[in-house]
Amino acid sequence: MSILVVLLPARDRAAAADGEPRDAIEYAYLLSADGLSVARQGRASAALLPKADTVVAWLGPTDVSWHRITLPKAPASKLRAALVGLVEEQLLDDEQAVHLALAPQASPGSATWVAAVHKRWLARHLEQLDKAGAFVERVVPALWPDDPPTAHFYAASDSADGSSAQTWLAFSDANGVRCARMAGSWVRDHLAAWARQGARWSAAPAVAAQAERWLGTAVAVRTDADHALSAVRSLWNLRQFDLAARARGTRWLREFGKRLFSPGWRPVRLGLLSLVLLQLVGMNLWALQQRHEIERRKQAMVALLKAAHPQIGTIVDAPLQMRRATDTLRASAGRVGDADLEAVLAAATQAWPDGQAPVQSLRFETGKLTLVVSAWTADQIERFRARLRSAGWSVEAVEGRLVLSRSNGTQRSAT
Repeated sequence: MSILVVLLPARDRAAAADGEPRDAIEYAYLLSADGLSVARQGRASAALLPKADTVVAWLGPTDVSWHRITLPKAPASKLRAALVGLVEEQLLDDEQAVHLALAPQASPGSATWVAAVHKRWLARHLEQLDKAGAFVERVVPALWPDDPPTAHFYAASDSADGSSAQTWLAFSDANGVRCARMAGSWVRDHLAAWARQGARWSAAPAVAAQAERWLGTAVAVRTDADHALSAVRSLWNLRQFDLAARARGTRWLREFGKRLFSPGWRPVRLGLLSLVLLQLVGMNLWALQQRHEIERRKQAMVALLKAAHPQIGTIVDAPLQMRRATDTLRASAGRVGDADLEAVLAAATQAWPDGQAPVQSLRFETGKLTLVVSAWTADQIERFRARLRSAGWSVEAVEGRLVLSRSNGTQRSAT
């Protein structure tokens, strides 16, 4: 699984807008296929960063401060507020301007480390990268409190244009992480004491010779890429609390899309495409068969109508014309149809409640009989409706009137 490590540039504390990243900023990056070696590195804007399965942001040592606390026993929703209460006196910025993150595997009631980062600055970098399609899953620090002690010399600049670079030393041990310029005397005063602690010395290639002169001994040369990959292999992740990685569903879809269009999934893509094409062909063949069947049935109805009623000339709607012609023949023969008054009265007579007086008045329209029954009780109306329902009639009660009509789909033509 490929890993893209984006090295966030050090925050410019002298710049306006709280040192927020510029829109046109270029990021140093490295691409690794296994997290152990660098396959490619360079600089690019967020939109031109190479694609990878996992994206990790790396913070330089001067952008993270460290605070030792005893982790309180608090629910997850109130944990950040509890952390702020413990470290607020040590913070240089307002608590709302600081992002806090706990050390890996921290447990309530035990001593642990809290990392503090400028919140708006980090959030803007994450937002910029996310908009460009490089969704950062983890944020890792360059150094963290550790034992045995580790010291690293590197070159850094306090200005946004990268000029006037100075040599810095970042020292990490069980008491925290300290960063200072070598231009002052404080670091040089502590070099001998740190050496007696058995510190592991390293230096960036550009300042390795200078570091060896200061120490009077050889140092291991380690690039930012080496440091970054070492941090990636750690358990650290500073994306916590309100900066925690969101939209897991969207990220899952994005990752699935990456895998789906990777070379290894080419057989799957071909199989899915073949399945879709087969489905489309099958649906079209089924639709064609259904159209032929509908046309065949229409032709059969037309043939039946011509055979039964040869006097009909032009055929527009065979079922309707068949019904009308049949009704005409039935009426000519003197036979009662389902829509006639006799049929409706016969049905009403069979369902008439016992002991109920004859109807007061009635009105008949084709297929519909209205009876005025103001003296009926609700129970009598319900029994009347139930009896007629089984015979295929519907009864509607409206203000002392009962309206009888054939239920949908039950009309029949007598022959």
